[in-house]
Amino acid sequence: MNRNPDLLQGPIRSVLWQMTVPMMFGIVSIMLFNLADIWFVGQLGTLPMAALAFTFPVSFAVVSLAIGLGIGTSATLAKRIGEGNGDSAKQLASSILLMTFMLLIVVGVAGQWAITPIFTLLGADQALMPYITAYMQIWFAGSVFMVMNMVCNSILRATGDVRGSAMIMLLASLLNLILDPLLIFGLGPFPALGIQGAAIASVIAWSTTTLVALRLIHYRRQLLTYRLPSLLKLLRYWRELLVISLPAALSNITTPVANGVLTAIVARHGAEAVAAFGVGNRIESLALLVCLALSMSLPPFISQNLGAGQMERIKKAYAMVIRFAIAWQLLIYLLLLAVSSQVAGFFSDDPEVIRWIQIWIMIVPLGFAFQATTFLSASSFNALHQPLLALNVSIIRLFVLYLPLGWLGNHLFGLHGLFTALVIANVLTAMIAWVWMRRNLVKLMHS
Repeated sequence: MNRNPDLLQGPIRSVLWQMTVPMMFGIVSIMLFNLADIWFVGQLGTLPMAALAFTFPVSFAVVSLAIGLGIGTSATLAKRIGEGNGDSAKQLASSILLMTFMLLIVVGVAGQWAITPIFTLLGADQALMPYITAYMQIWFAGSVFMVMNMVCNSILRATGDVRGSAMIMLLASLLNLILDPLLIFGLGPFPALGIQGAAIASVIAWSTTTLVALRLIHYRRQLLTYRLPSLLKLLRYWRELLVISLPAALSNITTPVANGVLTAIVARHGAEAVAAFGVGNRIESLALLVCLALSMSLPPFISQNLGAGQMERIKKAYAMVIRFAIAWQLLIYLLLLAVSSQVAGFFSDDPEVIRWIQIWIMIVPLGFAFQATTFLSASSFNALHQPLLALNVSIIRLFVLYLPLGWLGNHLFGLHGLFTALVIANVLTAMIAWVWMRRNLVKLMHS
């Protein structure tokens, strides 16, 4: 496996842009994957729809593990590639895939046993349990392919092959979109499997694209080997991965926990406020799409240059993406302000919901530039093999600033105060993350 000359020598702005654009399409395709499941299952009725909603917290825990493993994979493997150590990179990539497979087999088997106690604890009633069980039995059995798929994508991104990664995401979404109606409703020769069909469609999409990804990794990137290292070296590789992956997974899990608490606070203002807050969360994911894609293309660039000892390129790249994120998100804020009434009317025809959506748009997106700065800094810390700093940034943002200031703002000034507090929390966290990153880059350049 050779170094990627574009990442190590190419113009920084051009390289990052060429990596980010495909990732935008990949992220959109994953959003469509999830929306397809929700929409098609929703056609079955209220109970299947409610059952699917109950599965989200559990499935998100496994997805968080997958994201953590992906972040660790990208950081450790890209650094090896940047060092020019091809044999070690092959062994590392193969060892990571082996560990992922073994770990998810355990998760899949344990999940079968845990379905009833977990969902009973979450409050699912007996009317929903047959639907939940039918879906989750298949989902847990196939979760190994979902996680393997995400790790394979991270291996491709670590080499700089974001187009291959985006193609895998797009193919998975397309397969799921085709198979969902066939297996859920029983079109043509296919049996009508209901909510179970949605799970089977997902597993087929994951397993198919995992095989495609493994083929790309083996033949295009030459990063698979059947000659595994000694047990001692294998354990060292796994430890190197988990040192980054576990804090990253934990950081990812904290976000929905904090959002759940905020939703409970918003709920005191009525169903209309909750509906508007939910719409706001969806607008947020779209408004941050470009910077989110950038946060996935930046780490391979940083890690490969870290391995090659090119700290000046890392410093320039970080400064460049932060400047872009601030300018881009401020532009998005102005655009949202200009079309706030149309956006609110698209999501609801309830005057009170529309009013709250417009208030949300007027206040909360002002902090998106700083929110992007925060998660770009966190992804950079992971790429620099400093996962605890990335985790600390997330903890400070959510549990030291976001929730306490949100509660205080709501207590003193109502929902307007809560929204304003979220902006203040994002500003303060971005400043902390930026200062930490600058200090660490200076330290690394002189070490």
